Amino acid sequence: MQTGEVLDAIGGLSSQLKAYAAKLPAIVHLTVVPTGIKPKPEAIDDYEAIVSRFRNQSAGTAYKGLNEAFVESLEAFEVGKLLGSVQPLLAVLDHLERMQRDQEITTDQADARRIAEYRAGLHKILPGNKPELDGAGRGL
Repeated sequence: MQTGEVLDAIGGLSSQLKAYAAKLPAIVHLTVVPTGIKPKPEAIDDYEAIVSRFRNQSAGTAYKGLNEAFVESLEAFEVGKLLGSVQPLLAVLDHLERMQRDQEITTDQADARRIAEYRAGLHKILPGNKPELDGAGRGL
Protein backbone atom coordinates (compact mmCIF):
# COMPACT_ATOMS: atom_id res chain seq x y z
CA MET A 1 0.00 0.00 0.00
CA GLN A 2 1.27 3.46 -0.93
CA THR A 3 0.51 6.88 0.54
CA GLY A 4 -1.52 7.72 -2.56
CA GLU A 5 -3.90 4.84 -1.83
CA VAL A 6 -4.42 6.12 1.73
CA LEU A 7 -5.13 9.57 0.32
CA ASP A 8 -7.56 8.06 -2.19
CA ALA A 9 -9.49 6.56 0.74
CA ILE A 10 -9.50 9.88 2.60
CA GLY A 11 -10.63 11.64 -0.57
CA GLY A 12 -13.53 9.23 -0.99
CA LEU A 13 -14.60 9.63 2.62
CA SER A 14 -14.26 13.41 2.42
CA SER A 15 -16.49 13.40 -0.64
CA GLN A 16 -19.15 11.42 1.24
CA LEU A 17 -18.90 13.85 4.18
CA LYS A 18 -19.24 16.89 1.92
CA ALA A 19 -22.34 15.44 0.29
CA TYR A 20 -23.85 14.67 3.70
CA ALA A 21 -22.96 18.09 5.15
CA ALA A 22 -24.53 19.83 2.16
CA LYS A 23 -27.86 18.16 2.93
CA LEU A 24 -27.92 19.21 6.58
CA PRO A 25 -30.02 22.24 7.44
CA ALA A 26 -28.19 25.34 8.63
CA ILE A 27 -30.11 25.15 11.91
CA VAL A 28 -31.01 21.86 13.53
CA HIS A 29 -34.02 22.11 15.82
CA LEU A 30 -33.68 20.66 19.30
CA THR A 31 -36.47 18.18 18.60
CA VAL A 32 -34.22 16.51 16.02
CA VAL A 33 -31.07 16.36 18.16
CA PRO A 34 -31.83 13.16 20.10
CA THR A 35 -32.18 11.06 16.96
CA GLY A 36 -29.94 13.10 14.69
CA ILE A 37 -30.16 13.45 10.96
CA LYS A 38 -28.62 10.33 9.52
CA PRO A 39 -27.10 9.88 6.07
CA LYS A 40 -28.93 7.75 3.54
CA PRO A 41 -28.28 4.00 3.75
CA GLU A 42 -26.60 4.08 0.33
CA ALA A 43 -24.15 6.72 1.54
CA ILE A 44 -23.39 4.66 4.64
CA ASP A 45 -22.79 1.58 2.46
CA ASP A 46 -20.39 3.55 0.24
CA TYR A 47 -18.53 4.93 3.27
CA GLU A 48 -18.30 1.47 4.78
CA ALA A 49 -16.99 0.01 1.51
CA ILE A 50 -14.15 2.55 1.43
CA VAL A 51 -13.23 1.84 5.05
CA SER A 52 -13.40 -1.92 4.49
CA ARG A 53 -11.24 -1.73 1.37
CA PHE A 54 -8.68 0.37 3.26
CA ARG A 55 -8.60 -2.07 6.17
CA ASN A 56 -8.03 -5.00 3.82
CA GLN A 57 -5.27 -3.26 1.89
CA SER A 58 -3.48 -1.85 4.93
CA ALA A 59 -3.05 -5.16 6.74
CA GLY A 60 0.64 -5.80 7.28
CA THR A 61 1.70 -2.31 6.17
CA ALA A 62 2.86 0.81 7.99
CA TYR A 63 -0.66 2.19 7.53
CA LYS A 64 -2.49 -0.48 9.56
CA GLY A 65 -2.36 1.81 12.60
CA LEU A 66 -4.80 4.13 10.84
CA ASN A 67 -7.59 1.52 10.81
CA GLU A 68 -8.99 2.58 14.18
CA ALA A 69 -9.45 6.19 13.06
CA PHE A 70 -11.19 5.10 9.85
CA VAL A 71 -13.56 2.85 11.80
CA GLU A 72 -14.24 5.63 14.33
CA SER A 73 -15.13 7.95 11.45
CA LEU A 74 -17.45 5.31 9.96
CA GLU A 75 -19.23 4.72 13.26
CA ALA A 76 -19.84 8.44 13.69
CA PHE A 77 -21.02 8.76 10.07
CA GLU A 78 -23.51 5.91 10.50
CA VAL A 79 -25.33 7.76 13.29
CA GLY A 80 -25.10 11.18 11.65
CA LYS A 81 -22.38 12.76 13.78
CA LEU A 82 -20.61 15.05 11.35
CA LEU A 83 -17.98 16.34 13.77
CA GLY A 84 -17.25 12.81 14.95
CA SER A 85 -16.73 11.75 11.34
CA VAL A 86 -14.38 14.60 10.40
CA GLN A 87 -12.09 14.63 13.45
CA PRO A 88 -10.68 11.08 12.95
CA LEU A 89 -9.87 11.87 9.32
CA LEU A 90 -8.01 15.00 10.39
CA ALA A 91 -6.14 12.81 12.88
CA VAL A 92 -5.21 10.44 10.02
CA LEU A 93 -3.77 13.37 8.06
CA ASP A 94 -1.78 14.43 11.14
CA HIS A 95 -0.54 10.86 11.53
CA LEU A 96 0.54 10.70 7.87
CA GLU A 97 2.52 13.91 8.27
CA ARG A 98 4.14 12.52 11.43
CA MET A 99 5.02 9.28 9.62
CA GLN A 100 6.60 11.28 6.82
CA ARG A 101 8.55 13.48 9.24
CA ASP A 102 9.80 10.36 11.07
CA GLN A 103 10.70 8.86 7.67
CA GLU A 104 8.43 5.85 8.15
CA ILE A 105 6.87 6.60 4.77
CA THR A 106 7.86 8.63 1.75
CA THR A 107 5.64 11.17 0.08
CA ASP A 108 6.13 13.32 -2.96
CA GLN A 109 4.95 16.87 -3.64
CA ALA A 110 1.66 15.65 -5.08
CA ASP A 111 0.92 13.69 -1.89
CA ALA A 112 1.81 16.69 0.28
CA ARG A 113 -0.49 18.88 -1.81
CA ARG A 114 -3.34 16.37 -1.50
CA ILE A 115 -2.88 16.23 2.28
CA ALA A 116 -3.16 20.02 2.46
CA GLU A 117 -6.22 20.04 0.16
CA TYR A 118 -8.01 17.33 2.14
CA ARG A 119 -7.22 19.08 5.42
CA ALA A 120 -8.66 22.36 4.09
CA GLY A 121 -11.72 20.55 2.72
CA LEU A 122 -12.38 18.77 5.99
CA HIS A 123 -12.02 22.01 7.94
CA LYS A 124 -14.64 23.60 5.68
CA ILE A 125 -17.06 20.80 6.57
CA LEU A 126 -16.76 21.42 10.29
CA PRO A 127 -19.77 23.14 11.84
CA GLY A 128 -19.23 26.80 12.62
CA ASN A 129 -16.51 27.16 10.01
CA LYS A 130 -18.46 29.55 7.81
CA PRO A 131 -16.84 32.77 6.55
CA GLU A 132 -20.13 34.62 6.84
CA LEU A 133 -19.96 34.03 10.60
CA ASP A 134 -16.56 35.70 11.07
CA GLY A 135 -16.82 38.04 13.98
CA ALA A 136 -19.99 36.43 15.30
CA GLY A 137 -20.18 36.26 19.06
CA ARG A 138 -17.70 39.08 19.65
CA GLY A 139 -20.32 41.57 20.74
CA LEU A 140 -20.86 44.98 19.26
